[in-house]
Amino acid sequence: MLTKGDDFPLHQTSEPIAFAGTDRNFYDRYFFNCYSPDGSLFFAAAMGFYPQLGIVDASFCVIADGVQHNLRASRRSGGERLDLSVGPIAVTIDVPLETLTLRIAANDGPLAAELTFTGRHFPIEEPRFIRRNGTRLFMDYTRMTQNGHWSGWLSVDGERVTVDGGWAGTRDRSWGVRPVGASEPQPPPQGNFTQFFWLWTPCNFADRSLFFHSNDDGAGSPWNRRAVIVGDDGTERHFGAAEFAVDWQPGSRRIAKMTADLGSGRSLLLAPAGPVFAMSGLGYTHPLWGHGLDHGPELAVAHDRLDEAGRGWGNPLAMHIQALVAAELTDGDGVHKGTGVLEQLFVGPHSPTGLTGPMDPAT
Repeated sequence: MLTKGDDFPLHQTSEPIAFAGTDRNFYDRYFFNCYSPDGSLFFAAAMGFYPQLGIVDASFCVIADGVQHNLRASRRSGGERLDLSVGPIAVTIDVPLETLTLRIAANDGPLAAELTFTGRHFPIEEPRFIRRNGTRLFMDYTRMTQNGHWSGWLSVDGERVTVDGGWAGTRDRSWGVRPVGASEPQPPPQGNFTQFFWLWTPCNFADRSLFFHSNDDGAGSPWNRRAVIVGDDGTERHFGAAEFAVDWQPGSRRIAKMTADLGSGRSLLLAPAGPVFAMSGLGYTHPLWGHGLDHGPELAVAHDRLDEAGRGWGNPLAMHIQALVAAELTDGDGVHKGTGVLEQLFVGPHSPTGLTGPMDPAT
């Protein structure tokens, strides 16, 4: 099966580009977010290719006036991986690793946009994520992450908002293997995972970016953790032994404050400072619009919305979130104040922070 990708020198095996190995769960994904300078408006977008499943899906979400508006679309891919459009949602790679444009065509929903992301540094490469469930591969993927600034415009319910260089955010690309599409009919003998602890904290400061993430097991031992400070001059400083602590919002699994000791006299403080974004808007853990699900032979497009109450703790659609945070980085040359997001997904126990049970609230 030949596709447009076969005319580019990108082959990794003897197969055409349409064939991505043999694992049904292979995926290739774009993610974007952005926050206005005052934190009142937040948007996020994603596009995922699932070559073995023959599906490509995309989403665009905006929080405005406290309401999260979600646009989702899905189609069958036919093996073509260079068509970066799904119905009203399209991505253009203007300058690889530097500039990308996101276009949302006017449709029968409330959202439209033309937004350009310009990176402020070369993307960082996070450590490869490899996790097994017994003998079965659960995750094996790579992610590159980049902070930057946005320009352009977006429209919500016909009200147009200008986006200028003061709007900061993050974009990432990840590819590899993780659970996608319909659930596999035969789980591993020991059952599916019942514990997953995930923190991800890209932050923007005036002249530098900070990235910290941690995947921990139930005992609190990290199986993937890294902190990186990246200067706008491209200088990267990696900290492999960072430690963190959290204070919980009462009666929930949401963080009220997080501190991290990066090592070498550097530390980070994060505190909620704006809206909570439900990652289900981008398909994560969504029962109907999960990543790679087949919606039939025709293009499928859907819109819905979540108000602030619907994004509160206890709604299954808001267990996986990104919270806008105020960030304070103590670096070698002083204290720097900035803004970022704190992505949170906590399932099962985590001894150091006091989590117990499958979804028991923190105490």
